[in-house]
Amino acid sequence: MGNLATPLALLLLPLPLLVLLLPPRAAGGQAFALPDAIAKTATPDKHPLRGTGPWLAVAIWFLLVLAIAGPQRIEMERDRTASGRDIILTLDMSGSMATPDFALNGETVSRLTAVKDVATRFVAARTGDRIGLVIFADRAYVAAPLTHDLTAVSRAITEAEIGLTGRSTAISDGLGLALKRIVDQPSTSKVIVLLSDGRDTAARLDAEQVATLAGEDNVRVHTIALGPEDLETRPAARDAVDIVTLRAIAAAAGGTTFRVRDTADLQQIMSEIDRLEPNPSDRPPLAVPHPFWPWCAALALALCVIVGLRRRA
Repeated sequence: MGNLATPLALLLLPLPLLVLLLPPRAAGGQAFALPDAIAKTATPDKHPLRGTGPWLAVAIWFLLVLAIAGPQRIEMERDRTASGRDIILTLDMSGSMATPDFALNGETVSRLTAVKDVATRFVAARTGDRIGLVIFADRAYVAAPLTHDLTAVSRAITEAEIGLTGRSTAISDGLGLALKRIVDQPSTSKVIVLLSDGRDTAARLDAEQVATLAGEDNVRVHTIALGPEDLETRPAARDAVDIVTLRAIAAAAGGTTFRVRDTADLQQIMSEIDRLEPNPSDRPPLAVPHPFWPWCAALALALCVIVGLRRRA
């Protein structure tokens, strides 16, 4: 869609016509006359631009006025401005994440494979947010610092492998490291998404106390309990998720707990987190102007050069 930024500038177009209203200037009394012999032998002006002076002047004036009017094309583009929101994904990389009890695209895959697939798509949709990644097992590590480079975070999620940080489940360590990385950031919204499929078997801190500190620092913690069984309903089950602890963590930090038993649940929960933490890419599109006035001004300058060359010729 094209328009003019300053359409009233077109009112300047008839301004040169005012020259016609001025009284003619009296000719000077002195003039230089050529002798008849020289005048008869003078070579006529055969320059290709002869007689185009007035038209060039009109074109230059029109282009200059058009440049002032500001022709432009308006395009609707996505709002990619920074949202001021920081989100750290905190992923369990314990040995139980290798359990093949999830279905993805018609195939049976491990919990970790399903989480990677959904998490990378979640990250890719968070344009405008800063995203970070913490992984934990025996210990917790920062796999990707908070950044607007969502491609780098997705790559870190894809490259994460079980065994890099051990095979236990240090939930409190993972949560504590994520809190340490996000709490001092000057952001308007701070969120930790904690995903685990087991119980805290390598605790060095109390996870609920860490969550309480997060709540006091205005950091929301959403927890995702991953796996078909949990300690609340099957306390003797092997590799059952500690839903009670994850629920207490979310409650202490003003977040929400989600229960995931299959890939469909996981995809739905990531969509729900998008709703709880509105995505800046969902903002109304912006009208971005693309100006054309430099082209008009450049063309006017080129015509001025032609006029100058014509006069020299």
